[in-house]
Amino acid sequence: MTERASTKSDTGKKERLVALRPMAPIVPPINVSGRALMVVIAIMSFLCAITLGAVTMVQEKAEAWQGDISREITIQIKPVDDLDMEAALTEVRSIVLSFPGALTAEIVDRASTARLLEPWLGEGFDMDELPVPRLVIVTIDETAPPDFAIIRQNLADAVPAATLDDHRAWAGRLISMARITVFIGVGILSLMFATTMLTVIFATRGAMDGNRHIVEVLHFVGAETRFIASEFQKRFLLIGMKGAAVGGGTAAAAYVLLGVWQSNTMATVLNDQVTALFGRFTLSSAGYFGIIGIIILISAMTAITTRLTVIRTIREIDRQRADPSLAEIG
Repeated sequence: MTERASTKSDTGKKERLVALRPMAPIVPPINVSGRALMVVIAIMSFLCAITLGAVTMVQEKAEAWQGDISREITIQIKPVDDLDMEAALTEVRSIVLSFPGALTAEIVDRASTARLLEPWLGEGFDMDELPVPRLVIVTIDETAPPDFAIIRQNLADAVPAATLDDHRAWAGRLISMARITVFIGVGILSLMFATTMLTVIFATRGAMDGNRHIVEVLHFVGAETRFIASEFQKRFLLIGMKGAAVGGGTAAAAYVLLGVWQSNTMATVLNDQVTALFGRFTLSSAGYFGIIGIIILISAMTAITTRLTVIRTIREIDRQRADPSLAEIG
């Protein structure tokens, strides 16, 4: 009885010791090579996200500009001798609104015209001393626009100094410019993705080479290839997700902060110059979803590369065991 009690007591102590002993992970925590891989993934994710956001903004801005141009036409009245400008503006407005498809017609007053010319002529100039044309901005129905040829003919008969500009030339140039810009942006983004893929692949392989001895030990003790690949894949998937999340999150935060800065510093010289050069830093939901897609894509690419590298490493180990001369050559 005493021996049995002693045996049970020893067994209970061993079970408690085993239960208290921490289980070490099969694949060790992130090491130096893993940290380097995470930094590389974060940098490439940031660059890809910034490029994707820029392409998205350019495309959306081009579509918005195209929509604004296609919804408006402009009638310009040049000042000539014996012309009552105010009466001519009112008459032009009435003629245009008489056509179906013309929704509104707004006369640009003298104060608004002066503000349009202030960047070139400065403040306080006398409009009566210069032959400044006046404008009538007409909003049209995009689905059923008016007949521009008939409008031009009626304007020529009633107010010869009036000319109609339907912006078709500008719209065509804008569409061509937008397509070229988006095409260049997509090309740059494709090169960024290709560079990111190659960088992540080589960085992942380099990190895996530092853990080759772990693969060898697991393989020699009888662990299946699928199990080894799965363990490394989970470890490096976490590394890829952390790095991609940091890079993509930083890019998204940069766009948010730039948008907030532009909103809070309106009507300042620096803001006007930045807006004139780069436009508004407003990224739509499509751009943010694209950044999330980049994070998922890079994380999955890291995991797949890890799995394939582990499988290739195990095959090399098997070949070297079958033919020791290969190990000597390596």
